[in-house]
Order: sequence, then C-alpha cells, then structure tokens
Amino acid sequence: MSKPSLKTSLAMLRATANFLDQGSANATLIFYDDSKPVSIDVDAKSSAKVLVLDLQKPCTKAIHENNIELLPTSAGVAIKSGTVKWARLINGEGVAVADINVGTDIVLDNYDIVLGSSVKLDVIYLSPQL
Repeated sequence: MSKPSLKTSLAMLRATANFLDQGSANATLIFYDDSKPVSIDVDAKSSAKVLVLDLQKPCTKAIHENNIELLPTSAGVAIKSGTVKWARLINGEGVAVADINVGTDIVLDNYDIVLGSSVKLDVIYLSPQL
C-alpha cells in the first residue's frame, strides 16, 4: 500500500481528533495488561483493564508542522495492578478509534501500574506514520 504525504496524513489526524470529540462523553484511553487483539473489531478483555484516562473535550491543543498535540488527560486511578502492554483509544460515542502499542507508540515513565495509583498523561502527540 502506498503511504500518503505528510500534508495528507496531518489532515487525516485532524479528522481523527475531531472524531474523538464526537458524542456526549469524553474520549478515553484504556490501558490493558494482556496481548493486543488482532483487530480493533475484537472486544478487549475487561479483566485485563488496568487504567482508564479521560481526554479533555475538545481534545486538540495544537496542530504543528509534523504532528497534532492533544491536551493532557485527567488523572485516572488504576483499577488493578499490572504491566500495561497496549491501549485502546475510544471516542466520546464509545467507538473504538485505535489500538496503540505501549512502549513504542505510547511512552510512559513506568509501565508497571499499581492498584490505586494516580496516572496522568501530560503530553500527547498524534504523529503520522510515514
């Protein structure tokens, strides 16, 4: 498959950021400690859920030359202890938007999350895959 230009990729990311804001709820980023499903169409295991972070609404902070910056998340409290391996981005309507690899696509200070700990993402960039 051919890859789109940077300009096209950024336009698609802007559309994604707008899609995140759809619905009455805030978009969420949910972290899991099991293996990522083979497709975003496969339901995530609720027993593997470690942490839920709410994005602000609207979620876009700035559009830069090479990426889109989202506003920081609200602090979330871990619902169980575990080593997070992937995350699913859900829009305000509850629609799955993307499955994200932790460690490569999302970089955290610590991947071992402890039950009851407070976690917040201060910086979030959506970058095109060129």
